[in-house]
Amino acid sequence: MTDLGAPGDPCARGPDDGPKAVASQVADAVDRLTALWSVAAQEASLRLSPHQLRALRTVEAAAGLNVTALADELDIGLPTASRLCDRLAAAGLLERAPHPGTRREVQLWLTPHGRHVLSDVAGRRTEALATALAAMEPAERVALSRGLLGFLAARDGVVPRPEGTDGTDGTDGDGRN
Repeated sequence: MTDLGAPGDPCARGPDDGPKAVASQVADAVDRLTALWSVAAQEASLRLSPHQLRALRTVEAAAGLNVTALADELDIGLPTASRLCDRLAAAGLLERAPHPGTRREVQLWLTPHGRHVLSDVAGRRTEALATALAAMEPAERVALSRGLLGFLAARDGVVPRPEGTDGTDGTDGDGRN
């Protein structure tokens, strides 16, 4: 089993635990996860490119946005976003509707078929990931979960304090009562 040294554990401070070494390991894991993600998406009822899936997920998260907002969110040009919407609408996944307050603006909405396809892809991805996680030891899954939460908190600017330094263990944060 992998040594899952807790924060502050001297075992967790080896040469392979520095930020650059861990970044390399995470990059490798992301590459493999991306491959798993892609294969699961390609097994869905309708094959869509990663760009098309991102566009559908963006519209799902912000229903009613316009093509310009979609282009900004996807960091693509307006003509590219317009053609992307044309293809998604032709496939019956996306619908354009006039904005009720502005005649020149068009809103984007998922169709029921678009929602079904996104649900299918999400389900397949979850199953593929669950299969990989099931092959891990329970303690490894817990460590991965904690590590991911710590990563997300650090990325969002909230760095969690090591266990026992926030006063929740009955100390005042410096080990004294």
